[in-house]
Amino acid sequence: MSSTAGQRTRRPRPEAALSPPPPAPAEPSVPPSNASRSKPAEKRPFLLDFFPLEGPEHTKLYRFYDRLREGQLSTTRCRRDGELHWPPRTACPTCRSEDLEWVDLPERGHVYAFSAVLVGAPLGMENEVPFAVGLVDLDGVPLRVFGRIEGRPWSELRIGQTVRPEAYDIGDGRMFYRFRTVD
Repeated sequence: MSSTAGQRTRRPRPEAALSPPPPAPAEPSVPPSNASRSKPAEKRPFLLDFFPLEGPEHTKLYRFYDRLREGQLSTTRCRRDGELHWPPRTACPTCRSEDLEWVDLPERGHVYAFSAVLVGAPLGMENEVPFAVGLVDLDGVPLRVFGRIEGRPWSELRIGQTVRPEAYDIGDGRMFYRFRTVD
């Protein structure tokens, strides 16, 4: 609407505004969960993929994944203020310095809290339920790390139980970490 000398006049609407919107592009179909059971691992749609892309062309944190391939869980520490970060960072959240170093994390920790995933697992993990996830206090550092916990059924886990971090190949060459109970 526009106003001229205190009067309001209505502008005519263009015809294009009256036409229906164009149809939405077709969404990629996702196979039913039982269809994926009989096939080898399928490439998941990028936005639904639980695991990040790991190469230097995709992330500045590629050293985290390289170190996982070497069997070591690691993170970053700021050289300026000594702050240890989890998850690894490209800049210190405290002083904003980008002068960070990679440090290995302890090889043991203790379960702080855990929960069981009984239904509603992320895409690609539907066939793995039930499984446990939890928070782990790593020995000797002020970090509490979230991850999957393997080695015992979720019903046998307990708070304070000793675990160790381990790297594993998710099946398509990418690496991630989880925790394994220590008996």
